[in-house]
Amino acid sequence: MIGYVTLGTNDLKRAIAFYEAVLAPLGVKRVHESDHSMAWGTGSGAGLSVTRPFDQKPATAGNGTMIAIAVDKPATVDALHRKAIELGGRDEGAPGERFKGFYAAYFRDLDGNKLSFFCTG
Repeated sequence: MIGYVTLGTNDLKRAIAFYEAVLAPLGVKRVHESDHSMAWGTGSGAGLSVTRPFDQKPATAGNGTMIAIAVDKPATVDALHRKAIELGGRDEGAPGERFKGFYAAYFRDLDGNKLSFFCTG
């Protein structure tokens, strides 16, 4: 159902470097590139994009808005959350089981956007 998710940024180069490093273990590839945006995907499922806002006003993070990225196992959640924090992201919830069968970790990227890596099972 979801085709792609776009996050606003005020520093495109910095956002691209952050997401290239955080998403690399998932095997994503660049699927779109322009002077104002970058998008990654796997060829199936939803993609993730960062962009400077079209209206040229500052990008802001939405309070209550979150992007959740499904991964294969808890160890992947742990590794990706750790990588995001190492790259300057801010912890918003350490890795752990939130309820039976749902393991997740939460962080904010360099622009304040909230994301989660999670797995079920």
